[in-house]
Amino acid sequence: MKSPNKKRTAKAQPASNGHALNFFAEAGLLKRVKRSGWWVAGIKDPESVAEHSFRCAVIGYYLAHLEQADVYQVLVMTLFNDIHEARINDLHKMGHFYIDFKDAEKKVFKQQVMHLDGRLKRELSRIREKYDRQITLESIVARDADILECLLQAKEYYEAGHVGVKEFFNRAPDHLKTKSAQILWKSIKTWKSDDWWKKIVKFER
Repeated sequence: MKSPNKKRTAKAQPASNGHALNFFAEAGLLKRVKRSGWWVAGIKDPESVAEHSFRCAVIGYYLAHLEQADVYQVLVMTLFNDIHEARINDLHKMGHFYIDFKDAEKKVFKQQVMHLDGRLKRELSRIREKYDRQITLESIVARDADILECLLQAKEYYEAGHVGVKEFFNRAPDHLKTKSAQILWKSIKTWKSDDWWKKIVKFER
């Protein structure tokens, strides 16, 4: 009988680890890939795809609880939704009008996970397919999280003086499908993005 206190040691898998590290490095490139849609709105140095994905996951976690969706699936969808942009960059909606970007996204993602552990590859592929089809509750929640993150970011840019983003307020909210996301959007309209830190920091006269 094995001792319950004995630590388990993972068997070394150099080849598998190499593929995993390459995958991590590729994900890290998203810290330098900019969200191109904001350039059209006049923002010279927008947030990176990685920054967007992080807050998208935070919002997805919150929405998943409100909508009683599978939190794990929503988190995976939000974290990996834009990973293909490490290879083909972010393309704004105007570009999508001329280029069929969806096929390229699927091709890239398939190649990105190709050499991962078989179980991980199957899981990521399955969850990504669910997100693309937008049929399950989890995929809808993850998509709403993505849109809400953009709306939050747009509100922050607008309050910083970038009035060109206002057009986003007129179109994006119509794509929100869950009740929770729609209610949050109503709050965003009257919310001030600096409220949270002004309630913490007290300035002395």
